[in-house]
Amino acid sequence: MKLFLDTADVAVIRDMVPTGMVDGVTTNPSLIAKSGRNIAEVIAEICALVEGPISAEAVATDFDTMVREGDRLAAIAPNVVVKLPLTWDGLRACRAFADKGVRTNVTLCFSAAQAMLAAKAGATFISPFVGRLEDHGADGVGLLEEIRTLYDIHGFETRVLAASLRNPGHVSAAALAGADVATLPADVFKALVKHPLTDKGLDAFLADWGKTGQSIL
Repeated sequence: MKLFLDTADVAVIRDMVPTGMVDGVTTNPSLIAKSGRNIAEVIAEICALVEGPISAEAVATDFDTMVREGDRLAAIAPNVVVKLPLTWDGLRACRAFADKGVRTNVTLCFSAAQAMLAAKAGATFISPFVGRLEDHGADGVGLLEEIRTLYDIHGFETRVLAASLRNPGHVSAAALAGADVATLPADVFKALVKHPLTDKGLDAFLADWGKTGQSIL
């Protein structure tokens, strides 16, 4: 499973890239607004740091403007993926981009039926929102499993990009549900490596090693 960073903070991305674990980046209008910077400049910097797919979202709600915005975003760098909302205009734009070879990420997916429409529209990625579904008492991980099954049965090539992941448990569950990608904030990304028994074991090893008086170097 690929791991994407969900952020528009270039400093955070620059810090995480040396781990070799960052396979791509997703952004959205809220993250761009939080950065306080021009979207084209931010996306260009991110694309220069990360070779994998970089999702940049169109903010228009009508088809014609959505396509114009998507064309502008896609022109920033070859690894830009145009992010579109799961609306009729968004799906129509998705098909238009698919027909001309531009990759897309259809976002704000909350049902398997929506995911089916996105796949039929030629989406490269579908982004089901796990955490937001759970906020409303629904089974977010269950949705990932439904979409995985639906896509496998019908041979859809759209990749499942699990979004709105709030904790390491969500990430593990997304992987086990068959998601192709998980996108997560930096704090969740960093938390994946943590476990209290790992820390306890390392402390014990270091304490014992200290008693030997040796140095490996």
